[in-house]
Parts: sequence; structure tokens; C-alpha cells
Amino acid sequence: MSVLAIANQKGGVGKTTTAINLGAALAALEHRVLLVDSDPQGNATRGLGRQCGAPNLYDVLTTTSGTVVDAREAIVPSGFPNLDLLACDRNLVGIEVEFARQDGWETRLRDALREVRTQYHTVLLDCPPSLGHLTVNGLVAADAVLVPLQCEYFALEGLSELVATVERVRTNLNANLEIGGIVLTMLDDRTNLSRDVEDEVRRHFGTRVFTTTVPRNIRLAEAPSHGCSVLDYDIKCRGSEAYLGLAREYLGRAA
Repeated sequence: MSVLAIANQKGGVGKTTTAINLGAALAALEHRVLLVDSDPQGNATRGLGRQCGAPNLYDVLTTTSGTVVDAREAIVPSGFPNLDLLACDRNLVGIEVEFARQDGWETRLRDALREVRTQYHTVLLDCPPSLGHLTVNGLVAADAVLVPLQCEYFALEGLSELVATVERVRTNLNANLEIGGIVLTMLDDRTNLSRDVEDEVRRHFGTRVFTTTVPRNIRLAEAPSHGCSVLDYDIKCRGSEAYLGLAREYLGRAA
């Protein structure tokens, strides 16, 4: 069993797309998966066609009401076999303010998941596009970080900041945290830019970069509007093939 934080402080890099579809691909390979939507935008929740009711991740993490909500009470089926969801909505943005006034906020998500993580082969944490309290909570709770990286120039600039944050968390809060891999997303191998970015990332990070890449694919973009993963939407498209390949490669590395 492993907890994998899917993180990148830059938005629009395919982070939630990767969380949903890697989760579905692992589930299709008969692994029990929990997807935790810890981004206040709630895109992973809506992308699976689910509405966020109560209790949800906000209720699990906050103590404002004076009661403690067990994460097991907030987990719901995603609609895809073997894939469960711990949903959230925009109320989660209040956590950033609440955590700032509390001691020990860094371990809140790790503590909340302690009782449920043994029920799954993999727990995926869809972190928000920032390096704030929620992302730090994800990094403290995780065993490893998966970094989706868009094949564009500015994506490289943010990667060094994330690596530095991972190092700080490892030094101070989670000595076992490691970068589990970098996955190149939105790859268009017809363009020089995509090829140049891929070459640069592989030169600097070597085997940390997954061999499997995720191409630009219209089916990947369309699937969330239908409230499902790309495997549900079009199992034969390039996007589905890419995430199934990524899931197999991830499991091969973890073996």
C-alpha cells in the first residue's frame, strides 16, 4: 500500500486529469484505489460526476464544529469499480485560514488517513496548484510525490520550487518522502518545443521521469464534462492507453 501525492504548484499541467485517470487505470488493473480530492476547486469530484455532500474532506480535516469526523464516514464510491472518492468542495479553502491558527496542522491529513489507508492498495492525493497548507499536508501524508509536468517552457521553472519544497518537508516533517516520478503530460511530439522540454527533463532527472508519456488528446479533455474517467469515456483512445501504460509502469516500479 502506498500514498501518492499528485502535486505541482503550477496549474493547468494535467494534475487532476492524472489523478482521475491514473486512479481509474490502477482500479482497472484490479487495485483498490482511494482518490482524495484535496483541491478546493473540487475538479476531481466533479470530474467523476459526483456532488460533494456531507461529510467530506473539509469535515474530516476541520474541528470547527467541535466534533471529529472519521474519514471512513466521508468516503463514497466513485462509480468506477475499485475506485473510491473522498470528495471536497470550495469550503475547503477555509482550511488555509484555520490551519494557520492551529498547532500540528501539518499532520492533519496523515492522521485522518491512518485508519483507511490499509483498506487500499493505493491512495492518490490530488493536491491544489499551490505550495500552501493543503499541499504541505498532502506531502506529509504521502510516501511519494508524482509530478505531472506539462511539456512547455514555464513548467520547468516551477519544478525546481516543488523539488525544494519536497526537500524541506523531508527534512522537517516526513523523512520517508521521495519523488516517485515525473510524468510528462500534454505531449505533442510533432513540435520542437515538446521534444526539447522532454529532452531537458530527462537529462536533468534521468530515471525519475516515467517512460510513459501522456499525449494531447481530445478524449482526455472531453471526459470530465461527461462526469467520468477517460477509460469510461473511450477505452480505446490514446489517453486511455497512456494512463493504462502509466499505471503498469508505476506498479512495476513499486514492485
